[in-house]
Amino acid sequence: MSSVPPERPDPADAGPLGPKQERGRATRRRLLEAAVECLAAYGWAGSTVSVVAERAGVSRGAAQHHFPTREDLFTAAVEHVAEERSAALRALVPAGPGHRRAAVEGIVDLCTGPLFRAALHLWVAASDEERLRPRVTELEARIGRETHRIAVELLGADESVPGVRETVQGLLDMARGLGLATLLTDDRRRRERVVAEWARILDTTLDRPGPPG
Repeated sequence: MSSVPPERPDPADAGPLGPKQERGRATRRRLLEAAVECLAAYGWAGSTVSVVAERAGVSRGAAQHHFPTREDLFTAAVEHVAEERSAALRALVPAGPGHRRAAVEGIVDLCTGPLFRAALHLWVAASDEERLRPRVTELEARIGRETHRIAVELLGADESVPGVRETVQGLLDMARGLGLATLLTDDRRRRERVVAEWARILDTTLDRPGPPG
């Protein structure tokens, strides 16, 4: 779980969604979104709390009220957007064998957008920042497990069949590889051919009968 402490409700609020708390949540969300934008645009070195606060339109003090440290802010930001993208993937792509091409496209889109770029900067920073590394390692392990679970559901995969789990993981690794390639060039036509071939491979592999009961 994220180590960012939960916000404490103000006793003066009219209820669980009082005006002051609503403003606090809105401020927190702006900070998280600005942090991801800054990390993708400027990298770790250029993404200070002050830069994020300015982009979000709030004071540095307000930013530190919600996120006491820089590490709190950026790990929470990447987690926030990862969860949003996972929810969007589940909602937009129907599950099942008849929708595998769309599922592959959705997974690749997840790994080639701004979130991946932001996460990559966070990984590089974590390799050198001792305080950041345990948080990012835990966060990425959790996101990886969730992404794998969603992929299995979307593809209609039966992981009791030998080789299926590895094939699903291979798809996710391939999507991350395309995400790395996209950092330098945006070869959409090549990516479309790779997606089509992976959809064919998945149809061949995932439609094999399982072991006898």
